[in-house]
Amino acid sequence: MPGENLSRDEARERAALLAVDGYEVSLDVRSALGEGDGDGAPRTFRSVTTIRFRCAEPGASSFADLIAPSVTSVSLNGRDLDPSEVFDGSRIALEDLAAENELVVDAQCAYSRTGEGLHRFVDPEDGEVYLYTQYEPADSRRVFANFEQPDLKAPFRFEVRAPEQWTVWSNGAGELTDGVWRFAETKPISTYITCVVAGPYHYVTDSYTRELPDGGRLEIPLGAMCRKGLAPHFDADDVFLITKQGLDFFHDHFDYPYPFGKYDQAFVPEYNLGAMENPGLVTFREEYIFRGKVTRASYEGRANTILHEMAHMWFGDLVTMEWWDDLWLKESFADFMGAFANVGATRFKDAWITFANRRKAWAYRADQLPSTHPITADIRDLEDAKLNFDGITYAKGASVLKQLVAYVGQDAFLEGARRYFKRHAYGNTRLGDLLAVLEETSGRDMGAWARSWLQTAGVNALTPQVLLDAEGRIDELAVLQEAAESHPELRPHRVAVGLYRRGADGALERYARAEADVDGPRTVVAELAGAEAPDLVLVNDDDLTYCKTRFDETSLATLREALGELTDPLARALCWSALWNMTRDALLPAREFIGLVLRFGGRESDIGVLQMLHAWAGSALTHYVAPEWRERGARLLTEGASEQLYAAGPGSEQQLAWARFFARVTDERGLELLSGLLDGKATVEGLVVDQELRWAFLEPLAAHGVVGESELADELARDDTASGKRHQVRCLAARPSEAVKAQAWAQVVESDALSNALVEATIGGFAQASQRELLAPYTEKYFAAIDRVWRERSIQIGMDVVRGLFPALQQSRATLDATDAWLAAHEDAAPALRRLVLESRDDLARALRAQECDATASTD
Repeated sequence: MPGENLSRDEARERAALLAVDGYEVSLDVRSALGEGDGDGAPRTFRSVTTIRFRCAEPGASSFADLIAPSVTSVSLNGRDLDPSEVFDGSRIALEDLAAENELVVDAQCAYSRTGEGLHRFVDPEDGEVYLYTQYEPADSRRVFANFEQPDLKAPFRFEVRAPEQWTVWSNGAGELTDGVWRFAETKPISTYITCVVAGPYHYVTDSYTRELPDGGRLEIPLGAMCRKGLAPHFDADDVFLITKQGLDFFHDHFDYPYPFGKYDQAFVPEYNLGAMENPGLVTFREEYIFRGKVTRASYEGRANTILHEMAHMWFGDLVTMEWWDDLWLKESFADFMGAFANVGATRFKDAWITFANRRKAWAYRADQLPSTHPITADIRDLEDAKLNFDGITYAKGASVLKQLVAYVGQDAFLEGARRYFKRHAYGNTRLGDLLAVLEETSGRDMGAWARSWLQTAGVNALTPQVLLDAEGRIDELAVLQEAAESHPELRPHRVAVGLYRRGADGALERYARAEADVDGPRTVVAELAGAEAPDLVLVNDDDLTYCKTRFDETSLATLREALGELTDPLARALCWSALWNMTRDALLPAREFIGLVLRFGGRESDIGVLQMLHAWAGSALTHYVAPEWRERGARLLTEGASEQLYAAGPGSEQQLAWARFFARVTDERGLELLSGLLDGKATVEGLVVDQELRWAFLEPLAAHGVVGESELADELARDDTASGKRHQVRCLAARPSEAVKAQAWAQVVESDALSNALVEATIGGFAQASQRELLAPYTEKYFAAIDRVWRERSIQIGMDVVRGLFPALQQSRATLDATDAWLAAHEDAAPALRRLVLESRDDLARALRAQECDATASTD
């Protein structure tokens, strides 16, 4: 039988054959406490599953999914099957099926340490044990036997036996009876969004009520939980505030009452994702609980995630894609709705600026990789699906939906969503189902739009072309559209073209705007003819479409001189994004981009944009400047960040952002200040060096050899928590020593003893930009190891290792050649593994092109 990697063809065949009527799942997790067997075998829990299902062709054969160390018994329609004959480690063979069937599987399943399945975490602070599940796309089979594909929906009944002092949660409301937690039956849902959370969690409650149009009253019990150790930092009131605002917003717009009863939100440790939309029990990474001071951007990001997951209750849970090809049907919508609801319902009215600056940067990068794909992707199997939770499926898809709203109108778009929910509730859909309702509500032919935007890959570039008459007014303004040779599609764009000029006070402000439909290589915007000559033309003003914005020479010269004078924050964010894309595309020298950040970053009012500029400037220094300019660039950034740190308002979030940036980019000249801020010998007025900031300062000190193992042990004693342990592990791996690097490499590549969170921390500390020579020997080791790692480790850990340890800092033709040699010698490697290597190769080739561009710049 095939292995764990379910294919689309297998899923379609099984869906045509089977219909599932219900699951009863009984878990016994009392084994989570106490010492393990100590024999190297995985710690396990008992899982007993009863599945009632129908078969369209009596006598046919199929299979159920289960990944478990052992199976105690299997019964099909009262007939005992020999587990050794029917279970191969990932599938249970089912032969001679009846029209109506009952399958009972009693198994010993393994607790996870990789964040896949039922994850078990031991809190180093107090020894408490916490459990939670995470399944998407296909890890519920690590917890109970099932048919692991999204279009075989069914109601679920869970019961859980747990240690006496624990509380257990699942999708439905639960109660403890005779030592067993029993949960209400769910609505028909997919296996990947079932969920169990168990342990001594700190739990806070609230409620939401709403009058319905029919006169009824909707009441939703609300809950929020985290580890006991994080309880002092847990601002549950703000979580509940955003939750209630979101429920109001979505009920106002969707006209379909929340269908899943209660609404719990669990902030859990060692989580691989941002969050997961399990109906009635949403899980989040616990880093959304802030242990120290953070900026408004962090709170906005958390609110966006809360609203993103809430939107999934309708887009994804109520109505679910048939197969992972149409993953975008839930993720693109949720990503769009996160920003849409943030602006419409919460205090974060500038969320579209964050979307334009941060989310779309993710999309632009993904859409220029060799692995780019249409939003409606070709997902052959589960490994493909795992890798398609990417910037295209999320951020490009959301950007295209924003364009769609401009194309059909917001009212038609939302009415289409309402019809979609009512028509397909508790069912599964494909692209055509959504297009059908949008055609009904908008009166437009959605086929051509879908072919251009959903079924082709790549990003277009739009450039203004301005012709002036003899009087200095616009004679003609056109928008030029280009596409990459690899993806030559030119698309229809609904754009706003903004004209800006500097006033007497120096402010750069818009004085004219026109909307236009750009189609083909050149589109004239007739409405702007006769306008006064602009200093700046912004061809995607208001961020209506998805494109790379380019500038004419006059506009680019204006930005070089007066970017900080651009008064509109969204326009400013769009210009910064365009300049960064030009840097990545080797059209703007990286040192010039760094110079712009140093000149104008201190005047940026939007904290999220400022933090994004810091990230981009750091990347420019690490990857895109010419090697001979790195030392000077580091000095300029160190000096500039230090200057802004002292200049920022005392106690302001700008001050905090510059402090973190200073720690990230500092060279040896800044280490004394970092040490002084840690030991109190230096101060910056208003800057509170809390525990999280202490760790941020310690990493560069460790990377430069200023602090060592003993100092980091002392810091862990000061912060003996799960978060502290992760920070310490990262700092330990950052130290500039051959022995340290060898140990870190062995812990990640040669052993599976570390949990997913500590693997991530070790990889994060391993590759330091100041240690390129020290890391050079690991290029050969990387290519010798990755095929084995991919075969032997879980896909999540495999992804972390292959991406995180690629020799991206060895920026030379020799590294490209080594990558190409591995690809040529491993044509039969897993497609998902080859994709990851190809993406890393593309990033490296892009860095080399950018360095060549930067080398042509004048040295200053």
